[in-house]
Amino acid sequence: DKCFDCGQRFHGVVKLALGWACWKTYLGRPDRDNYRRMSMGILGSALSQSAQSEEALKVVEANLALTRRYWPNDEEGILILQVNAANCYSMCGREDEALQLRRNTHAKDRALYGAKHENAIQSGNCLAESLHTLRRYAEAKELLRKMLRLSQPLGPDHDQRLRAREQLSRVILEDPDASRADAREAVTILEDTIQRRRRVFGRRHPQTLQCEKALADAHDLLARLGET
Repeated sequence: DKCFDCGQRFHGVVKLALGWACWKTYLGRPDRDNYRRMSMGILGSALSQSAQSEEALKVVEANLALTRRYWPNDEEGILILQVNAANCYSMCGREDEALQLRRNTHAKDRALYGAKHENAIQSGNCLAESLHTLRRYAEAKELLRKMLRLSQPLGPDHDQRLRAREQLSRVILEDPDASRADAREAVTILEDTIQRRRRVFGRRHPQTLQCEKALADAHDLLARLGET
């Protein structure tokens, strides 16, 4: 899951290659084998993060069916797979299905772990992503500000907190009712987030580059609103 040298999580083609290697190692075992189930989960996650959404959804749904059949009491495992399934729905353009499932998983995360737990913050961020995609900007902003308040105990450099800040800035920028003050808020958020991304993940990490693109968009919006 992480590089032994730098401590960062694998991503891109490296994560995908490791996912396939893990699956091939255990696929010959019986359906009831837990290592086989875990390898299927790793492959599904790798496919999803590599934007192979249709393939990822097939793997995740198969894994979810197996888990419900052979590990029906594994509430946490089922919940994680439902989160992954919702992510795949979103990537496949099935946003209404993703929104419904994300509402359910966020509520279950809060009940199972507590509102300030990392898993609850992560599922809240995912729910906000669906609201954002469906252009429900006010609801998305309200939820993200709530996630930022609740995630304070995780620390300012925690990945889910950084994700919430970046996503809030993007929602602000895409809201057609955004004002100059809103755009300036987005710039302030992104400037700080970029510095943290660079320090924690490095300058060439995909999330750092994505954040830099959002900052450029924020400056463009300020320019359109008549501010340099």
